Amino acid sequence: QRGRRTEPLILREGSEYYEPIKWDDAIALIANKLNNLASPDEAIFYTSGRTSNEAAFLYQLFVRRFGTNNLPDCSNMCHESTSVALAESIGLGKATIRLEDFEQTDLVIVIGQNPGTNAPRMLSSLAAAKKAGAKMIAINPLPEVGLTSFVDPNPQHGNPFSVLGFRPAKLADIHLPVRIGGDMAVLKGLMKFLLERERRVPNSTFDHEFIAAKTEGYDELIATLDETSWDEIYTASGLSREQFEEAGEMIAASNGFITCWAMGVTQHVEAVATIQDIVNLHLLRGAIGKPGAGLCPVRGHSNVQGDRTMGIWEKMTPVFRDNLEREFAFDTPERDGLNTVESIASMRDGRAKVFFAMGGNFAAASPDTKAVSHALQNCDLTVQVITKLNRTALTPGRTSIILPCLGRSEIDRQASGDQFVSTESTMLNVQMSKGIFEPASDLLQSEIRIVCQLAKATLGDESEIDWDGFAADYDRIRDTIERVVPGFDDYNERVRVPGGFYLPNPPRERNFPTASGKAHFRPSVLEKIDLPPGRLLMTTIRSHDQFNTTIYGLDDRYRGIDGGRHVIFMNEADIAKHGLSDRQLVDITSHFDDGERSVSGFTVVEYKIPAGCCAAYFPEANPLIPLGSRAKRSFTPTSKCVVVSVRPAG
Repeated sequence: QRGRRTEPLILREGSEYYEPIKWDDAIALIANKLNNLASPDEAIFYTSGRTSNEAAFLYQLFVRRFGTNNLPDCSNMCHESTSVALAESIGLGKATIRLEDFEQTDLVIVIGQNPGTNAPRMLSSLAAAKKAGAKMIAINPLPEVGLTSFVDPNPQHGNPFSVLGFRPAKLADIHLPVRIGGDMAVLKGLMKFLLERERRVPNSTFDHEFIAAKTEGYDELIATLDETSWDEIYTASGLSREQFEEAGEMIAASNGFITCWAMGVTQHVEAVATIQDIVNLHLLRGAIGKPGAGLCPVRGHSNVQGDRTMGIWEKMTPVFRDNLEREFAFDTPERDGLNTVESIASMRDGRAKVFFAMGGNFAAASPDTKAVSHALQNCDLTVQVITKLNRTALTPGRTSIILPCLGRSEIDRQASGDQFVSTESTMLNVQMSKGIFEPASDLLQSEIRIVCQLAKATLGDESEIDWDGFAADYDRIRDTIERVVPGFDDYNERVRVPGGFYLPNPPRERNFPTASGKAHFRPSVLEKIDLPPGRLLMTTIRSHDQFNTTIYGLDDRYRGIDGGRHVIFMNEADIAKHGLSDRQLVDITSHFDDGERSVSGFTVVEYKIPAGCCAAYFPEANPLIPLGSRAKRSFTPTSKCVVVSVRPAG
């Protein structure tokens, strides 16, 4: 209720209240705790996507100089599946398009994403595509008002929505109401339809010239499609032959198409294979590396992608490791660190004793809320570097410290003058971010200064790194990044150019940095989800008035919800089948190998969602997400496909 805090706070062991602490004392306490650990691996250093390139680079430098690779980040919980899948398929775990491609495309496929609620800024790009004549396919269990009946609240000259007028605008030409967990089946069905079309009229559908010159694994993919029956596809997807034909013909008729996806695809057990099927679909049509065609994973936070580029990762690439060691003359830790899910388990089991978070709201963002709370409270020390208070402060370790930092919108004054930082967009665009408002208090420190102070206090003079110089002049950080991170040549000059600059993107030029130099078709067996009688498949969703874990209001005008978020959206037939009624209070229980998890007092809301499926808001439904249920090979929590049962509230 007191609003933004501007001085460090500490909750001492045995106390019930946070109290002010001086900056020097807080930093000294943290450094002392780190230096008294039996091993650097007993500390976890988490990062959220709000951390700038410059802060992230220094943060990972400090952590690795301290001696651990325990650098989990929010990517582990959202687009890690994308990074793994794309790296294997095309050699780069990022998008292959730029914003201008939306104005040149014939078709946009939106799958596992609700731009109206989760990425509203993207709606202008979708509107630009529609204005240029593009078609659009929306693949989602719920019909999203943002794609089917969007109204521009402030139409202006030059705004893409102005051509549509101040009236509901239908962006999506067709909506495919996929069964939860059926995204892979939809993609295999679309590819199978295109394969049958190609066999009826050879060379009419597939880009064989591109396939022969730029890809490998085509025959294996075709064999897998032949082995997958239409009955399996219909059952898993919940779609009809007519729906596959309509969408398939739109893809076949396009000269180029863009596929956008987010956590509706990445947070499944078979998420990596599903994303690779998105790539497979594009490779069959040669729809990559040409204007208006390519892959567009939509990452939400402002610098979640840039943080990974700067080395925030529990692993290191050989090139990054060699460059970092050469620049700073020390041997980096060889053993891979812990990702987010592994870090939670390590804290829960008492193996990790310090949790340090650079931004974020870890307790609310993570799955399995009860387990995460227990894990944090099991630590000797938890630390948050944040702009505003959040619920993670209510799940403290035995000692807990809050370090309030400047927001990006605030002027950052250091010894050499006013500073700026930079970020990387989902489309590899690096731009300047400079605050314009007076800081809320002179007591506030920048993330960069906090990292540098902590590094000095923890490492002493042994690191031989000029932390004071980095804190005083951020240009010096960027000069160093230029020598360590590929693609950042002339960083300080190029980032000052309006619009910034783009990082190298070989797949955009049809060059694939894989071992073979070619893009890989990655075949997979169709995932089958057996649903026991009386159970439903649940996905988590967000409201229009929400950004990540930050809830700005309790209404969701897109879905007709007023004054509350503890709701479960259910199909009319399922409500009747379970003996329930619209607006009834219910308890929800999730079922997993290690047991059951329950939440109480949720309101049933009748909604147009496929039978056997239901949806509830994130993070309110997080207690239902098992920590042990994660995507194969990426460890991403499976928040978009959870087996649940629903019963009248106790």
